[in-house]
Amino acid sequence: MSGVKVTALGRLCQQLRALRAVPARPCSLAACSSKTRNAALHPLWQSPLTIPGGTRQSPINIQWRDSVYDPFLKPLKISYDPTTCLHIWNNGYSFLVEFDDSADKSIIVGGPLENQYRLKQFHFHWGAINDWGSEHTVDSKFYPAELHLVHWNAVDYPSFEDAVMEGNGLAVIGVFLKLGARHEGLQTLVDALPAVRHKDTVIEFDEFDPSCLIPSCPDYWTYAGSLTTPPLTESVTWIIKKKPIEVDEDQVNLNFTLLPQRCSEPVFHQQFSGKTQKLSVFSEICDCFQDLGTNPGINSH
Repeated sequence: MSGVKVTALGRLCQQLRALRAVPARPCSLAACSSKTRNAALHPLWQSPLTIPGGTRQSPINIQWRDSVYDPFLKPLKISYDPTTCLHIWNNGYSFLVEFDDSADKSIIVGGPLENQYRLKQFHFHWGAINDWGSEHTVDSKFYPAELHLVHWNAVDYPSFEDAVMEGNGLAVIGVFLKLGARHEGLQTLVDALPAVRHKDTVIEFDEFDPSCLIPSCPDYWTYAGSLTTPPLTESVTWIIKKKPIEVDEDQVNLNFTLLPQRCSEPVFHQQFSGKTQKLSVFSEICDCFQDLGTNPGINSH
């Protein structure tokens, strides 16, 4: 193939395809826990997969003073069909709740998005002893956990795998979890987790509406970023909800059911490379972070 140039991203894609041919069940990439999350190294971390010269890597430290209010941002519209919820899968590094994404039944539209995006799966990131766990931080403050709802652009791309490699391919809603009252919606999921204690276990999990895990406050931050795990592609429009949801301590420790060993390495935040994090404000009553830094379960970097 002389005369044909292979870009760094092209080589990365070749590596990724070779790795993804190994598992019997494909991983939807964004949910594979990073090497800072478990003592066991995820296979996608075995080789130095990076985006050379990347300018929109995630996660980041969201800073209030650097947030720019954008009056043109629209409210995010979320429409999830509970019948599209299919399975809970323990991939050995995390657990995923997977959805039928073959049609436009569970979608998001509006906000910073130009197209509608289909829900693929959701998963959580957590830390040790509730001190830290969220991938993103707000003014260097960690939350005990962070929920990611992963969506893909089915208007422009034929499959999730194709969308992962494109700049506008994915949209991820991030929701912070803080310690407080028991969350009844989350408890439905917590009750099912003992059945997927072992790696590669898949169980049916139907009629679950993940919108119950999204705070009612419509305000959010948004920025153009990347997957936080290999292949680290800069394909994600991040939509980080300003208001966290409350869960009790037993619920935020749900990961112990599956992954009892958690390491204590910090999350390494990326420089923002001059990009702007935009702020949407649709409600004056969402005083989302008035107790940031004093609330139990929210800690400094």
